[in-house]
Amino acid sequence: MSDRSAPDTGRLKEWEDRTEVPLFAAALVFLTGYAVRVLAPLGSQPWRDIALALVAATWLLFVVDYVVRLRLSGLGARFVHTHWLDTAVVILPLLRPLRMVKVYTAVQRRTDKPKLSLYARVMLYASLTSGLLGFSAALAVYHQEQGAPGSTIRTFGDAVWWACATLTTVGYGDAVPVTPGGRTIAAFLMACGLALLGAVTGSFSSWLVELFRREDEKRPPGSA
Repeated sequence: MSDRSAPDTGRLKEWEDRTEVPLFAAALVFLTGYAVRVLAPLGSQPWRDIALALVAATWLLFVVDYVVRLRLSGLGARFVHTHWLDTAVVILPLLRPLRMVKVYTAVQRRTDKPKLSLYARVMLYASLTSGLLGFSAALAVYHQEQGAPGSTIRTFGDAVWWACATLTTVGYGDAVPVTPGGRTIAAFLMACGLALLGAVTGSFSSWLVELFRREDEKRPPGSA
């Protein structure tokens, strides 16, 4: 007798492979809609309404994808804990760029594959994640900080400058969030910045080591 609750990893992987590109495109649409809602003036209709519709539609798409993943996994309520990143992305879709970090974990396990292309791919994905995450954080912080008493982030340009300084762990201190929501976003972005910076620098260092090792193997024995 088969266990109907056992995870169907084959169908789950097939679903993830098929939906990866469409969901990435949907994430860009969500980010665009959210950007219009945050940056467009209050009286700019119907663009703000269209942006709100795009945000709602893409968020609903993320929810449907999450429900399908949950059912295909066969884990039931355990899926929420074992796939915490997917759960966080549904609650806060602006975190969707963090799904690319899974690529870095997968690369570490594939030691039998050519490392040069994999390292380059990790650096590309980590850089893209940093850019999208920084832009998302700048939007979210600007949404929280604009008009707040004592805020030093008065324009979206200030928010972008703050996000760049935070992601690169520079932290000039000339633009800092003062609201509870803004500071929560800042703490999260600082942690992500350290992780992404470590992924990029670690992969680049490993790529250089691998490159030099291959060059040494090509030299004739006894050559200087």
